Amino acid sequence: MLIPLNRRVAAAVVAVALTGSLAACGSDADGGDKPTGITMMLPFYQEQPEAADDPRLKKLEEITGTDITVNWVPDASYNDKLNVTLAGDGEDLPEIMVASKTPGFIKSAEAGAFWDLTDKLADYPNLANGNPDVHQMASVNGTLYGIYRYRDPMRVGVIVRKDWLEKVGMEMPKTTGDLYAVAKAFTEQDPDGNGKDDTTGLIIPKWPGSIGTSSPYDVIETWYGAGNGWTERNGQLVPGFTTEEFIEADKFIRKMVSEGLINKDFATLDSATWNEPFYNGKGGIIIDVLDRSQQLYNLWQESDPDNLGDYVEITGQLRGPDGQLYAYPTTGYNGFMAIPRGGNVKTEEDLNRVLTFLDKLNSKEAQIVMNNGIEGTDFTLEGDLAVPKDPAKETSWAQLRCAVDGYTGYAVKLATEAEQATYDKRIGLWKQDLKSAVYNPGAAYVSETYISRGAQLDNMIADARIKFIAGQIDEQGLRDAIQQWRSSGGDDVIKETNDLWKADQ
Repeated sequence: MLIPLNRRVAAAVVAVALTGSLAACGSDADGGDKPTGITMMLPFYQEQPEAADDPRLKKLEEITGTDITVNWVPDASYNDKLNVTLAGDGEDLPEIMVASKTPGFIKSAEAGAFWDLTDKLADYPNLANGNPDVHQMASVNGTLYGIYRYRDPMRVGVIVRKDWLEKVGMEMPKTTGDLYAVAKAFTEQDPDGNGKDDTTGLIIPKWPGSIGTSSPYDVIETWYGAGNGWTERNGQLVPGFTTEEFIEADKFIRKMVSEGLINKDFATLDSATWNEPFYNGKGGIIIDVLDRSQQLYNLWQESDPDNLGDYVEITGQLRGPDGQLYAYPTTGYNGFMAIPRGGNVKTEEDLNRVLTFLDKLNSKEAQIVMNNGIEGTDFTLEGDLAVPKDPAKETSWAQLRCAVDGYTGYAVKLATEAEQATYDKRIGLWKQDLKSAVYNPGAAYVSETYISRGAQLDNMIADARIKFIAGQIDEQGLRDAIQQWRSSGGDDVIKETNDLWKADQ
């Protein structure tokens, strides 16, 4: 749900998450053994982990001048493995491990299990830059215990049936008012031309997350000016759902539901089938990450490849009722690289060795290897675009990167001009919207009350929001639920979060 941001972190450099284990040894000047290799513990998502003799790994060892051992762990069991590793005797710790801000990690970090990297990165150019807002959101109460692993900070937009838009004679929406108008036209003007009243405007699925999890509801609330998770009002951080803008946004969504401009099964539609009503001509608008447009192209690639460019159009985020653009960003990171204290990283000298390795591992040369492979073996270049030798092949080597400055590698050439044009447009829209990003100013701060009762509190608001939008409770019922949240521990969350935020200024 709600999480804030630290000034000290914004000014400092982001910390890399690395945990060390002895991969190779050499002798120092005093005759003692010093580790010369690096061990990393990382998740993998394919059926099998990458092989230890993979040419990509050998190339990364050449670039970094380091023997690299990767302990691959299936993603489904990764957190369990991390906890078991941390509970061991310390001598088998990897130098680097991927972690996220789970209660277990936070407890371990604040107990001294991981290196504090807040002020350590200035000498490492490939680790020291990045987005200050993301650095802060990745911190724990203002302290960086890891170097964030980059993900695009701006991904959300609006996807529209291009053929329907042309049929009703309208342009792509630029405001929430335009969104309403296009959805109404798609619902009432028979955009598929079959003579039946069987279409709707906006498609929303049953959302698998709670509040603050990038749902279409969260996005529209941000567009209305309710902030993102937390927002600053009168010198204090407050939850976005306590603002009047939140109420107004949900009234807007409720109106669309009541008029049939949103699919009737919005509370039950399986999110895994979100694309189907769009593809099958039942609905014409999706608010989600614009990457989804490629999934939609793939559907028409099978059924109508000759007219691929006729069906999908995209635009960026929409201006709200006050005429301002409040763009909803992602967190900007997907976990972070943390460096445990102990094992082979007991001293500042040991830490510097690991950070030097990470700095080299995040160079442009190394990132091309992780993202694209080896030129001539895994891909060829056509201009600035990579053409994979085996487009269907997926690897886990990108799990080794932090890439705090963003994706460094070659974009992959897409199969058709329509897909390539949409991809290029998508990147441009993200860059433009990023200038108006509304980051969560509470993302760094960890309230004790929220740790123990956060899921219950979040669900209280999420359930009331759905009931209000569906017309099952009135506006007063929604306000009563927000008041119940406050009296059930929410006021403690607000106080604790603000205490941490103010201590961090």
